[in-house]
Amino acid sequence: MSRINMAAVAPEAYRAVFGLEKYVQANVDHTVLELVKLRASMLNGCSYCVDMHSRDALAAGESSRRLFAVAAWREAPFFDERERTALALTDAVTRLGDHGVPDDVWDAAAKVWSEKELADLLLAIATINVWNRLSVSTRNEPPLEV
Repeated sequence: MSRINMAAVAPEAYRAVFGLEKYVQANVDHTVLELVKLRASMLNGCSYCVDMHSRDALAAGESSRRLFAVAAWREAPFFDERERTALALTDAVTRLGDHGVPDDVWDAAAKVWSEKELADLLLAIATINVWNRLSVSTRNEPPLEV
């Protein structure tokens, strides 16, 4: 059972986060964006977002094999270099530790993403982490039927 409806209680803040969401949707490749959203949501244990983004990706034509493999993306052969660097950056930013994002992760991403693309990718990772934290904290659950 949900603890609070953020959109109703803090509509201006909700709109601000949604503004970031609209920005990244318009500026990050849709396939990569859904992989990033799914991976961060898995790491954060956000069942609502895992459900939503896996359904969204399937509806957009993504294969179930690739979606299942996001959980073990390092060992899976289904992702290209740009997707792998996006997933590695997602892991590092989502699990942000005492030492931040490792140089090797950042450098690998910077080799295959332009500076603008990298900035937009970082915003996408940050945005899904905000959504995850709001959803997990408020105990937002996925619908049983869709």
